[in-house]
Amino acid sequence: MIIHQFYDIGLAHASYAVIRTGKMIVIDPSRNPQPYYDFAAQHDADIVGVIETHPHADFVSSHLEIHQATNAVIYCSKLTGATYPHETFDDGDFIQLNDIKLKALNTPGHSPDSICILLENEQGKDAAIFTGDTLFVGDVGRPDLRENAGNITAKKEELAKQMYQSTRQKLMILPQNVVVYPAHGPGSLCGKNMSPDLESTIGRELRENYALQPMDEATFVNILTTDQPFVPHYFGYDVDLNKSGAPAFQQSVDAIERLNIEAPLGKDTVIIDARPKQQFRNGHLKGAINLQNGGKFETWLGSILQPTELFYLLAETESDLDMLIKKAAKIGYEQNIKAALLPLTNAKAVSRDLDLNNFKTNLDEYTIVDVRNPNEVKEGLIFKNAINIPLPELRERINEIPTDKPIVVHCAAGYRSAAASSIVDAEIQQVPVYDLGEVIIEFAESAQKC
Repeated sequence: MIIHQFYDIGLAHASYAVIRTGKMIVIDPSRNPQPYYDFAAQHDADIVGVIETHPHADFVSSHLEIHQATNAVIYCSKLTGATYPHETFDDGDFIQLNDIKLKALNTPGHSPDSICILLENEQGKDAAIFTGDTLFVGDVGRPDLRENAGNITAKKEELAKQMYQSTRQKLMILPQNVVVYPAHGPGSLCGKNMSPDLESTIGRELRENYALQPMDEATFVNILTTDQPFVPHYFGYDVDLNKSGAPAFQQSVDAIERLNIEAPLGKDTVIIDARPKQQFRNGHLKGAINLQNGGKFETWLGSILQPTELFYLLAETESDLDMLIKKAAKIGYEQNIKAALLPLTNAKAVSRDLDLNNFKTNLDEYTIVDVRNPNEVKEGLIFKNAINIPLPELRERINEIPTDKPIVVHCAAGYRSAAASSIVDAEIQQVPVYDLGEVIIEFAESAQKC
């Protein structure tokens, strides 16, 4: 038997292949199915099944494409309301792979339709469990993503109660040596306290996971519904897209139009300029958003833009464009790219440079906008008079920023403030807009010492 984990660092997403005697099952696949085809070929195996633990919110799955390419059966809970070809997979159901079994456990909590997959080995022993977004290493799935999306919606308090029962009635009673394979690792927005480790055991989670410690249901619900990360705009969109199935990855990516660098652009379409900050500052198209190519590009793209919002995608090189289009496709946003292009020769807008000495000695003469998330500012603002508007909310709340003083934008390390300052600069013309950038680290260290 082979169990293999595929890990996407950008979305902190883990998917799996289970192979036994030439047959392979894929669990929670990412948007690009090619790695699963390659792995099956490497091991001379046929992909016979794809299991979806739930309709994912944070990435688009290739389950339908794999089915169409290999005729593999897609398995999911009947509660999913899936509109793609599938077989239901719920409590009591199992998939036989020669002498091993994959058994379904309904574990609502993260979503009403969540399942876990318990693997029974060739000795008839429960050996591993694929927990989807129900159980992570050091955490459990957040319960607040299905209030307005999916076949079944539920309030976060109700899902938190279901998570309490699922963990205690289904997972915590398993043998302690059962290996835990979750669908996410640290950096995912599907939980709030994940360990850097990408696998665990039931015994370790019983000892170390805060959510599995002895407590009553009310306490559990309060803990689980408090201090969860922000919810990107694209999450509900991806739930619904995964419920029906996405178009084929490569075809969708290849269909994106590439524009000549001198081609005119539509005036009312957002421009996402993914070049490094300094290149953007030296010359960009008026109104462009500087969302730099980085490890979390796709998450921030889906946090700034709405799921139906068209945009131009600009990058420094063709290879960068290819990479960014594929990143956008991981969340289903490649369908929103109006065209992709390289830097334009008429990109004449430049960013202003902040007089740092003047700023340090005259803080009251500036409007300071802190674009960090609520959990980051929980212990206090770095600048006492700053206005906190998280980056995912900035475009909708731009009118809350006063325009009687120059504006300085900051985040925690400089990546988000580059995007945020470009958003503010495009909308506010009355006063200069500055990006504090990486210098914020010095101010944060000074604030901690005070």
